[in-house]
Amino acid sequence: MLKKFFHTVSTGFKDENFMELIHWIENFVSKVLSLALIAVILVSLIDLVRVLSVDLLHSEPVGFFNTTLIDIFGLFLNILIALELLENVTAYLKKHIVQVELVVVTALIAVSRKIIIFDPNKYAKIDLIALAGASLALAISYWLIKTMNEELARKQKKEELALRQKKAELARRKKQQEASQSSVAQTERSRDSSIE
Repeated sequence: MLKKFFHTVSTGFKDENFMELIHWIENFVSKVLSLALIAVILVSLIDLVRVLSVDLLHSEPVGFFNTTLIDIFGLFLNILIALELLENVTAYLKKHIVQVELVVVTALIAVSRKIIIFDPNKYAKIDLIALAGASLALAISYWLIKTMNEELARKQKKEELALRQKKAELARRKKQQEASQSSVAQTERSRDSSIE
């Protein structure tokens, strides 16, 4: 019995089996994260609708916001950030790679949200400078990643075009060769028939 247990454990830790287990766990965690993010998005959306309806319909004067627009924009941006996170997780589920461009865009939106809802009465000016620096660094990172991705796409497109041209050239040569062989065979047949 102990021998069988050790055999099962040792086969479970072989590279292929272990990688399958890791892959299964990654998929499971990604799916749970997706469901949790959907729940967060729905709750945030309900909260936003509640805040808007209370401010617009039940506060004096009717039709005006009781809370500041900055707080309402913060709620909108929270939902947008959650949607971006959900897109990151679904992109991972589809391609099984982390798309750095999406992660940087999500971080840029999060920092932008902090800048938009920044209250100078609560925080020091240095905090705003730090947010501006983080925003600049993320913007530069996004530009670099986007430039590299576009360059890779151009190279890939160029290689695909060269491959298609090469295939077309090979097909054209094969057709010429077949036509040449056909004409040689026809010449031999006509020569054989003239000899007879």
